[in-house]
Amino acid sequence: MGVADSKPPRSTAGSGRIVISVDAMGGDRGPAAVIGGCAMSASKNPDIGFILHGRRDELEPLLARRAQLRERCEIRDAEGVVTMDAKPSHVMRKGKDTSMWSAIEAVRSGEAQACVSCGNTGALMAVSMVRLRKLDGVNRPAIACLWPSRNPSGFNMMLDVGADVRADEDDLLQYALMGASYARNGLGLESPRVGLLNVGTEEHKGRAELKVANEMLDQRQSLGGYKYVGFVEGGDIPSDRVDVIVTDGFTGNVALKTGEGTAGLIRDFLGEAFKATPLSRIAALLAMTSLRRLSKRIDPRRVNGGVFLGLNGTVVKSHGSADATGVSAAIKLAFKLAQSGFNQRLAERLASAALPGNDPASREAGNGNIE
Repeated sequence: MGVADSKPPRSTAGSGRIVISVDAMGGDRGPAAVIGGCAMSASKNPDIGFILHGRRDELEPLLARRAQLRERCEIRDAEGVVTMDAKPSHVMRKGKDTSMWSAIEAVRSGEAQACVSCGNTGALMAVSMVRLRKLDGVNRPAIACLWPSRNPSGFNMMLDVGADVRADEDDLLQYALMGASYARNGLGLESPRVGLLNVGTEEHKGRAELKVANEMLDQRQSLGGYKYVGFVEGGDIPSDRVDVIVTDGFTGNVALKTGEGTAGLIRDFLGEAFKATPLSRIAALLAMTSLRRLSKRIDPRRVNGGVFLGLNGTVVKSHGSADATGVSAAIKLAFKLAQSGFNQRLAERLASAALPGNDPASREAGNGNIE
């Protein structure tokens, strides 16, 4: 059943609030960081409520210390926990008692408008695909992430960054359509600029599927509601030339991890440089305001949250090592997308674009395949 046919979500954690279903046990830092992120979001937003999924005996003491959460949270007791090294296939067979599965089920049943988890990415995608199902016409869901850039919004968006290592020309076109819809609803861009990541900007460069996708993305601009800028290179990812970067999951994930590692390296080098001598320490004090501004600009916690696109429900994957600030950023993103009715708009955009694979035979053949 598609999004357009689904019942409107109903709130169980507060009348009139947008409810976020949270996997409280996922992530490296445990439930304390997740509850801390929920508390930060609740203190800033009176229109948000939570369904927390996890071990009740661990969650209740943490909630008791957070006055701003007591009237906004419902706990769903779930004894099992999906570990970071768990195989998706194992979770699909034996994970129905886990907090991750329970969090997805709350979105499927309409009790929550979005799900947030810091847990195992592969398992989360597998459970989401089977329980929420793919939108009509979508061959492969994608994970989209925000990337600090020179654009006025401060960010670009890239997909896929790890849902599937493969992508043919039809998949890349779908990514472009989904990414453009996300940019409109998540970044407020009326006509986002879309680029296709390649080893060069010349039309003769790249693999065969990239050359075909280049033509397809150009032809579908008006239907997709985006402006196609052509091939882009790695150096364009943080530039102001493009708003949405389309690529396969293998390339996107490598680029994402490289970017995160480089940002951490720059912070470490700056710290070492300013501690090297007494004069550099004085210089650091004089430059403190500028350094804080730079640190905030490249802080990966501010853009924490990869969105699973192409499913009958909104799922945001927070970084596994996210602290309370990172979890709060992921919740903010989930709230914003739920508030905008993003998934409904995405389904309508995909239907109007008449994507390849949108015929009934293709949908039947593609349903439920976990790779």
